[in-house]
Amino acid sequence: MEIPQISQGANVVGVGIDQIEVFRIRDSVKRHGNAFLNKVFTPEEQSSCMERADPAPCLAARFAVKEAVSKALGTGIGKEFGWLDVEVKKEQNGKPVAHFSAHGLKAMNHIGAGSALISLSHLENVASAVTVLIKE
Repeated sequence: MEIPQISQGANVVGVGIDQIEVFRIRDSVKRHGNAFLNKVFTPEEQSSCMERADPAPCLAARFAVKEAVSKALGTGIGKEFGWLDVEVKKEQNGKPVAHFSAHGLKAMNHIGAGSALISLSHLENVASAVTVLIKE
């Protein structure tokens, strides 16, 4: 099966989706604590999630965003794009927005993306995210 190509001149340059079971994040936090949190989440993401009664669904949704962005970039998580290269923030109205590190912006620019639209959701047991990368 061939992967469909995005038409020349289109505004969308990448799409990614991810889902994760919340218990996996909860277990990683219990098992590895700050080492896991600091490797995967920015201080602001940690603060935002840890103030909740149950931070695991919030963390899982942000984990899914990072995976979805890496899939939209076509890199996966690794040398070209890392966990801390994208940060999920919220606008005043609650809309989630993706902010990129300098290294993350380099990966975005490499494929001609100037911004990312993200959507995330979580239930008690599953968190999901979708990313659409938009041309500059």
